Amino acid sequence: MTVRAMPREAESGLGSLWDKPRLLLWVANMLYALAAILMLYAVLFLLVHLPIFPLREIKVNGELKHVTREQVQLIVRRELKGNFFTLDLDQARKGFEKLPWVRLVSVRRRWPDRLDVTLEEHVALARWGSTALVNTHGEMFHAASNAELPMFSGPAGMEKEVTERYEIFKRLLAPLKFEPRQIVLSPRRAWQLRLNSGLTVELGREQTDARLEKFVAVYERTVGRLDRPVQYVDLRYPNGFAVRFPELKSASEAVPHDSRKAA
Repeated sequence: MTVRAMPREAESGLGSLWDKPRLLLWVANMLYALAAILMLYAVLFLLVHLPIFPLREIKVNGELKHVTREQVQLIVRRELKGNFFTLDLDQARKGFEKLPWVRLVSVRRRWPDRLDVTLEEHVALARWGSTALVNTHGEMFHAASNAELPMFSGPAGMEKEVTERYEIFKRLLAPLKFEPRQIVLSPRRAWQLRLNSGLTVELGREQTDARLEKFVAVYERTVGRLDRPVQYVDLRYPNGFAVRFPELKSASEAVPHDSRKAA
């Protein structure tokens, strides 16, 4: 039999470890704590993933005029996966946001088995071109509507500005009981209005509010006194405005006349 002697360095190191009961106690406590944490995690994992915490109720809140019960049920079947604990709330929110008329979604768990969903719908203010709608916040969205709405058009990304200008133009025209039915913002940022009376108003790029306010102030004693309907007014003249009658396709009359070219 061959007996090998342990190196003196190793013998002294092992001896020094066993000679430190506090260190051994600390290591033992750490191992016990780690084992307890792992066991607790395993128990929680099993409890959460076992089919014993199902979602039994989904409550949908909000003033809904366009979102239907069938649409909500479709989202619930397709997007809501998991039980009370494992359901991904962010994924659930994005699922409801896919509905055309939904603007904002809030999703919350309610112990022990309920999910509260609050939906805010878009409120359509106008049509944007022929492909989309604009809500009262100036946000474009895609949905179908049979409502009679004003028509907005302009460069991409200008929906909010056009919406804000619509409210201003509507307020300025209120004394005449006129409302904009169409607003066009050109790529050069020139504004044109078509009113509910059928009148087209050319505002141009500058001093649009002042021009429109001045026109409203003199309308009754100028255009309002004409014995023929007016089809078009151009407010871009510095000292007056030009009008066009339906039967005069190429001629214009000025009120008062101003021979200078419109800006």
